[in-house]
This record gives sequence, C-alpha cells and structure tokens, in this order.
Amino acid sequence: MPSCPPWWLLLLLSLWEPLLRRAEAGSEGQTAGELYQRWERYRRECQATLEAAAPPAGLACNGSFDMYVCWDHTAPNATARASCPWYLPWNRHVAAGFVLRHCGSDGQWGPWRDHSQCENPEKNGVFQDQRLSLERLQVMYTVGYSLSLATLLLALLILSFFRRLRCTRNYIHINLFMSFMLRAAAILTRDRLLPPPGPYPGGQAPILWNRALAACRTAQILTQYCVGANYTWLLVEGIYLHSLLVLVGGSEEGHFRCYMLLGWGAPALFVIPWVIVRYLYENTQCWERNDIKGIWWIIRTPILLTILINFLIFIRILGILASKLRTQQMRCPDYRLRLARSTLTLVPLLGVHEVVFAPVTEEQARGALRLAKLSFEIFLSSFQGFLVSVLYCFINKEVQSEIRRGWHRCRLRHRLGEEPCQPPERAFRTLPSGSGPGQVAAGRALCSRTLPGPAGEASHVLESYC
Repeated sequence: MPSCPPWWLLLLLSLWEPLLRRAEAGSEGQTAGELYQRWERYRRECQATLEAAAPPAGLACNGSFDMYVCWDHTAPNATARASCPWYLPWNRHVAAGFVLRHCGSDGQWGPWRDHSQCENPEKNGVFQDQRLSLERLQVMYTVGYSLSLATLLLALLILSFFRRLRCTRNYIHINLFMSFMLRAAAILTRDRLLPPPGPYPGGQAPILWNRALAACRTAQILTQYCVGANYTWLLVEGIYLHSLLVLVGGSEEGHFRCYMLLGWGAPALFVIPWVIVRYLYENTQCWERNDIKGIWWIIRTPILLTILINFLIFIRILGILASKLRTQQMRCPDYRLRLARSTLTLVPLLGVHEVVFAPVTEEQARGALRLAKLSFEIFLSSFQGFLVSVLYCFINKEVQSEIRRGWHRCRLRHRLGEEPCQPPERAFRTLPSGSGPGQVAAGRALCSRTLPGPAGEASHVLESYC
C-alpha cells in the first residue's frame, strides 16, 4: 500500500470536496484529508471482507469496491443491496438507506447504480424546492402559450377574413402572429416529449427510449427554429415601423418579399449550423441541456443581436413620437400620457422586455437571480402573443370598425330576406401567388385612411398611438 494516495483518487476527492464540505462541514467539521482517511479505511475493510468470503460456486457477479460502496458476490439476475457507506459525512442521516445495483444474467454488473437513498437530505431538499419552482413555471407558461395560441388563431382569422384590412402592415402582423403560434405549438409539443423538469439528485436525468429520442430531437430542432423565427419577425416589425417613420419611397411589394425572406429564412442560417455542431460534439439525450456553452451561443448570439437592434429601433421611434407629440402635430392634448401609451404598446410588439435580462447569461444566473430571470422571461414570452393579438387586432379601431360594418351588413341582409351573409367583399378569394403584397392597394384606403405612400402611412401610424 503506497503511503501517498494515487493522483486519480486525489482528483476524484477534489471533485467531491465542494459538495461534501458545503453539505456537512458545519456539523461534522471534516476536512478533505479526514474524508480521505475514512474512505481509505472503508476501502481496506471492504477488501478484507471480500478476501475472507468464500468465492461463488457458479456464475455470479464478483464482489468489488466501485469507489463508492462495497458489493458482495451476487447471483445472476438479482439486485444487490448494500448499506450506505459510513464514510459519508451525512451517514447518520442515511444510515438506514441502501445502494442498489443489478447483476445481469451473464454475471456482469450493470453500469448504473441507484444511490438516491444515500444522497445528502439537505441537498435533496434544495432539489425538491427547485423542481417545485420549475414545475410552477411550466404550468404558468403552458397556460400562457395555450391562451396565446387561441387568441392568435382568432386574430389571424379576423385579419385574413376582411379584405379591407389587407395591407403590408397587417400582412406583417399576420406573419408575426403565425410565428408566435408556431413557437407556442412547438414548445408545448416538446414538453410532451421531454422528461419532467429537473433538477435530479445525482445529476441523473431520466433516460428516454430510443424510439422517443428521434421525435424529441426533431421537436427540439423545430422549437429552436420557431423561436428564432419569432425573434426575426419581431425584428421585421421594428424595421418596417422604422421605415414608415424615417424612410420615404420604395416599393412595398419588394420590401415585403425581403421581409418574408428575413423572417422565415434567417433562422435557418443559425439553426442548421447548430444542429450539425450539436450532433457532432454534444449528441446527448434530447439536446435539452447545454453543457458546452460555445455550441449554445450559435443560437443565442443572433437572438441577442435581434433584441439589441429592436431596442435601438424602439429608442429611435420613441424619439420620433416624442418630437411629434411635443410639437402638437398630432393634436394630442396630453403628449406625456400619449407617449406613455405608445411606449407600452410598442413593448410587446418589438419584444423590448427581453433587454432587461439579456446581459445576464446562463452562467451568471444563480439562485434568486436565476429564478427572477426565468420567471420574468417565461411569463412575458408566454403571454406576449396574447398581448400582441389584443393590442393589434381585438382593440384596434380599424378591426373593430370593419367587424361592425360586416355585422351590420349581415343584419341588413337578414332583414331584407336576402341570401345568407357572405364574407365581406368575398374576403376568402384566393390571394395572388406570393404572400399578398399585390393586394396592398385594395386595402390601402382602410389601412392608412390617407393618401397612398409611406409618408401617409407613417402619419396614420403616429395617430394610432395618440
């Protein structure tokens, strides 16, 4: 027996030391050296016990010390049970517990052992609290995404139903609604395929079946694409609004095609590289954990960039609104109140709330800060689609006016005994090939209520915030 412990054992104990010292240093007062001495004595006793025991007569799993607990000789197709090792600093709390390990039919030990009964109870209490918090957050965002999905679907049908609401601005709103719906559906579907939210004692997450793993990873890829598309369409909303207020001229049809390419095509530019790198270097479980942070930043960097650009656009638009309102060009009696209202309206449209915790990375978020970050981002992100559908469809004056017009038309036809109500102006006619910018002129009168052109549209946009 060498006088100095081998280097690999010191390394192993150095990895255990922070956990052990944090859990029981106050009550047991053990140092790393004292812990090693207890562990070494346990190992020697295990070897002596195994050498004194009679060897098994037939096929069996040989008794051994697996660096954690001492195992006796065990018959095939049986589950061995060993008492929690007494060298653990918290052994007095788990003295009645056992470690379990399966002996296979070929006389070989299984690769996995169940030592959950020997976990530090204080640590398990922390895990249970964290798991409860995560489960509550999951319930909250499930409700939020479900509500957003329902309201966005209704708003999408309304904007698509009325022909007079068809213009570039509402086409962009429709695509934004679709991105929110896809994000909600993808996240809810992924949650059905993932194990329950952790953390798990010992860091051992439940193992997925092979047949479920492919479906889960596919859902994870689609989720990352839909989340990326949602952020790019928020960016498109910001770019379009900025172009209305600042830029003059240009073809809206040509711009809309660029918006479509940016909104649905840009996410593929970083999701596809992420899939390839993830498959090559971190192909574990359902890809829900991001242990290699460099790979995760392939996804995170473009999203943070869109958040930053939208925040700068938000500041720029507020400056324009403040200038217009201050000079009373929009005839607003209280420009401070109007400016506050426009600010609150722009926040969900541009996703400005993401800036609050954007500088806080996953590595920095710990404890209360992590919980605050998760609660803030998850709540607003899950209900953001609901807020957008309400602000830009259900309480929009143009939409309400068109709904009332259609309702009055239906009632009039019913009173006159004419044929049942049809979609106003045959709203369900097939759109031209493409995404519909060719219909912009038809809906311009209602969407802008002013002379065609970016300047008139910008004036109407400003008036809508007053």
